[in-house]
Amino acid sequence: MTALKLCLVSAEIMPFAKTGGLADVVGSLVRELAHRGHEVRAFMPLYASVRRTHARFKAVPGLANVGLVIGTRPYTFSVRTAELPGSGIAVYFIDCPELFDRSSVYTRDPDEHRRFLLLTRAALESCLRLGFGADVFHCHDWHAGFLPLYLRSTYAGVPLFARSRTVLTIHNIGYQGILSRDFLGDLAVPEQELDADDLARGIINSLKTGVRFADTVTTVSPTYAREICSAPLGMGLESTLRARSRPVVGILNGVDYREWDPRHDPHLEVHFSSEDLEGKRVNKERLLDDLGLGAAPGAPLIGMVSRLASQKGFDLLVDALPPLLEARPVSCVVLGSGEERYRRFFESLVQRWPERVALRSGHDEILAHRIEAAADIFLMPSHYEPCGLNQMYSLRYGTIPVVRRTGGLADSVEHYDPATGRGTGCLFNDYDVPAVSWAINTTLDWFKDTTSWRRLMRNAMQKDFSWDRQIGEYERVFAETVAAVP
Repeated sequence: MTALKLCLVSAEIMPFAKTGGLADVVGSLVRELAHRGHEVRAFMPLYASVRRTHARFKAVPGLANVGLVIGTRPYTFSVRTAELPGSGIAVYFIDCPELFDRSSVYTRDPDEHRRFLLLTRAALESCLRLGFGADVFHCHDWHAGFLPLYLRSTYAGVPLFARSRTVLTIHNIGYQGILSRDFLGDLAVPEQELDADDLARGIINSLKTGVRFADTVTTVSPTYAREICSAPLGMGLESTLRARSRPVVGILNGVDYREWDPRHDPHLEVHFSSEDLEGKRVNKERLLDDLGLGAAPGAPLIGMVSRLASQKGFDLLVDALPPLLEARPVSCVVLGSGEERYRRFFESLVQRWPERVALRSGHDEILAHRIEAAADIFLMPSHYEPCGLNQMYSLRYGTIPVVRRTGGLADSVEHYDPATGRGTGCLFNDYDVPAVSWAINTTLDWFKDTTSWRRLMRNAMQKDFSWDRQIGEYERVFAETVAAVP
């Protein structure tokens, strides 16, 4: 296809900053789109953590100490670049210490909205000064939700952007960037362009604004695209999504198999494949030993790598896991951080079964890879799941996913039938304790049949969710969006 000029704006890009799947997806998109011959500019904040861990930044000529006013507050930003590792592709960082030198990527500070208004405006101003007239501005989640409106208002008379179009990708509709109407002056957009019902309720919704003004809206799996157009999973935006002249497009996320493949995973000491599974056994033994678990290597190991949040189904596990651990010789290893109540729950399991349960808090990329390689089962009982990446990582590692039939989980996991030998995991439908308990116990029963289990593992490991297959869908959406320009 014809090469396009693409500007991606995101709060996170892997490997520079990551709190979830957003970073993985945008990092892969930048790499894959550039490798397909498109001219890509990707913008994200220069957070304090990024400044500490990635020291090699280059200044961008003409983009030093640029003044920008948000509301009545003047800010100054500069732009720096760093190479996306191993790619030769530059990522652009908005350097504004006053807003981004903080202890975490996201905060509860009263100026949180200004941080991402500045990211959005600075990306547009940078493109303007660089003479980069993007064919498509690709906006990710609520953080860049005002960019489509800015193009139609503040930057409407800019010749460089006259033919620019916007694509908004919703990675998780549960995060909408809602702020008080009191901050209307910070937006610098005509009040009549904002949703009147929201203003009457005293709020401004960043994501809803993006949905209303973007030329195209996508989300990260076909099933989730259907789910969010109805309650309850539309979370208040279902009518706005249905009112669009063009329907929401669902594109399943891809997986970067350069990083996530047991045949050459850089974080594993012993590699393995569907033809030679011995390395998986070794990885399991080493992980159990390193975590201080005394379970027999032949006993099933359940892995979880996740935010500890109700969205991920942890409220079900509070009632489902203790009886399971009492009744069956299963072990669990959990990596994640989030809600305190779930951390305390898993700590109670560790105290009760110290030889069989391990909890590690926070984000640990190396441990995440090791869990995927070592576990027999990956548990992901999400209430809703826009796409999910860990279930696709798990498939490649022969770690059988137990998931609820929702969003991208439904699109990427096929329920196993021992009679036919077809399928890649275990799916359950109802969001309740009996359903998730049935799914875990069913999978544990499959595990006892070694021949059937190895067939299931090989089915899983042969699935291909590479970006080579998925990136063409984004190219098609971009091309159709540009073609709609009068």
